[in-house]
Amino acid sequence: MIRRDFPVKIHAGVNGRSAAVGAGVLALALASLTACGSDNNSSSSSSGGSSSNSAAAGGSSSSGSTSGGGDINCANGTLSGQGSSAQNAAVVKFIKDFQTKCGNSTNISYNATGSGPGVTAFISKQADWAGSDYPLNADQQKQADARCTNGKALSVGTIPGAIAVMYNVPGVDKLNLSAANLGKIYNGTIAKWNDQAIAADNPGVTLPDLAIQTFHRSDASGTSFNFSNYLNKTAPSDFPTAANKQWPVSKGQSAQGSKGVAQAVQSTSGAIGYAEVSYATSNNLKTAAVGNAAGKFVPLTIANASNFISKAQIDTADGNYKFNFDYTYANDNAYPAVLVTYEIACSSGNDSGKLPLLKNFLAYTANNSAQSQLEGLGYVALSSDQQSKVAAIFDGLK
Repeated sequence: MIRRDFPVKIHAGVNGRSAAVGAGVLALALASLTACGSDNNSSSSSSGGSSSNSAAAGGSSSSGSTSGGGDINCANGTLSGQGSSAQNAAVVKFIKDFQTKCGNSTNISYNATGSGPGVTAFISKQADWAGSDYPLNADQQKQADARCTNGKALSVGTIPGAIAVMYNVPGVDKLNLSAANLGKIYNGTIAKWNDQAIAADNPGVTLPDLAIQTFHRSDASGTSFNFSNYLNKTAPSDFPTAANKQWPVSKGQSAQGSKGVAQAVQSTSGAIGYAEVSYATSNNLKTAAVGNAAGKFVPLTIANASNFISKAQIDTADGNYKFNFDYTYANDNAYPAVLVTYEIACSSGNDSGKLPLLKNFLAYTANNSAQSQLEGLGYVALSSDQQSKVAAIFDGLK
């Protein structure tokens, strides 16, 4: 399970700046995911794309600075986003806060269809912005730039988080899984939970003679990209396939969206799957401690994910804000299966009627008022310096 039992100081800044958070906050943060942490409930978008989310509006209009401040800078109009299911809980909360402040003349929706469909919707102008758990690749960039007419499509990392390795193994409450063994499990080389290789990493744990049922995303997914990247970079001989948004291994069973993977694991004895942490929490699934490059097993906590993300190198070329993870970083308290959700938007060439709302809402997602809520939703906050830089990018949209 996700650990809640000890006080920690979280290095919530992704470049090493820290924010102190106690065990009680962490417990409340992770417990709150059951209520608002995924598309498993009626207030969130469906990761299968069947519904969109528009938070209830109310309150009065306000104008304040978004960059580096706590106020919301309101604008009228309608805005639609689509994509990453990993960031759904955060975006749902941000939309609700923004609309509550700005009133009935502001209507924002977000449909958690997955990173791949979200980027496709953005390129085809079916969405005003997209959420994707990986930056645009070369082909997507070319198409998205064309959609932006006289501008470039930007990939701006805004919401970092962790990928849970969820499992359903009767009688096993604590489990260590190295990157090598995870690679072998997903390649089909390890087929039973009591395999000698798993047993060696779990002394004192009684593992059942039970077939392993692997589940992966059937749709194009940034979570798949980041999880396969972790396996490939950490255990290349056991998972030689390069990272891909389409799960790159043919073995195992597939399910639509993070919601589908979590539900499949929940209902299948012997199952294992991966998803952003809120899906594990909301489905009451156990999570494994995963191996880092040094072979140490790191439990999933917000503090440990933040520690690993803090060592990422930031690439700001062409106006983007990209996180390059260092999978060689092997601190005992650095959880290496992580992701960052990128907001995809045009640097210029945006619909002039929607531009004020687009700029103001996206800038709000990066300011301290929004980012300070992320740990309570199970994510990792940007550092104050990064918040200002990301908000400035959104403030500069044209």
